Amino acid sequence: MKTKKATINCIFWISIAIIFNILTYYLRGTDLALKFLGGYLIELSLSVDNLFLFLMIFSSFNVDEEAEMKVLDYGIFVAMILRMIFIFLGVTIVNKFHGVLYVFGIILIISAIKMLFNKEKPKDLKSNLFIRMLGKIIPFTDNFQGNKFFVRRGKKLMATPLLAVLIIIEVSDIFFAIDSIPAIFSITTDPFTVYVSNICAIICLRSMYFMLSRLSKRFKYMKFGVILILIFTGIKLSILYFGIEISVVTSILVILILLLSSILASFIFP
Repeated sequence: MKTKKATINCIFWISIAIIFNILTYYLRGTDLALKFLGGYLIELSLSVDNLFLFLMIFSSFNVDEEAEMKVLDYGIFVAMILRMIFIFLGVTIVNKFHGVLYVFGIILIISAIKMLFNKEKPKDLKSNLFIRMLGKIIPFTDNFQGNKFFVRRGKKLMATPLLAVLIIIEVSDIFFAIDSIPAIFSITTDPFTVYVSNICAIICLRSMYFMLSRLSKRFKYMKFGVILILIFTGIKLSILYFGIEISVVTSILVILILLLSSILASFIFP
């Protein structure tokens, strides 16, 4: 996918989210509209860091663009189902044990600190223990077979390395959800708002990936914006223990300022 087309698609899906946000405002009121916007901005900003991880995985396996598109399509579909399970399970836990929000806050702060001190280096994912274990369960072909996940060798059904890439992408998204869903809980625990804001952000990931894959070197400071957003949402959840609550409007402004500042810094100091 060319950069121009990816950018147009990305703008389209963001526009859909904005339209939905406007409809929420008229149909369900200002409060839920602001909460949707806050959740959407958190998910979208945290997704950027996940996309860079996808970029590293694809480049490690030398996956071609056609196969990347297929993996992302399947990955996004499965992510929608998994997020629904995680969100409704998380909301149930939060409603029964409100104190878990403080735990979520601490998890987010720890995640941010780990991101800050973690030096991202390309890893040889082919020698990953998980991949080696997977190879003992499912027979794999030595090479990619176009964009196929399975091929037949005589009467034997074999998986291609592309299936391993898909599984790694899905596993990484599960770990990513551990950060993103508690972060949205800092804005709202309304399951519908949390889920739809998640889906609106996730559905844009495919276009964002191809856009960022071309422009990745220009966004070197976005990681720090994501780190600061995680720290902010972690603190927002943690201070609820002391009865201190940061308003949704203030949260949206802080998230926007942090995200836009990191993008601006990336262009000013290339």
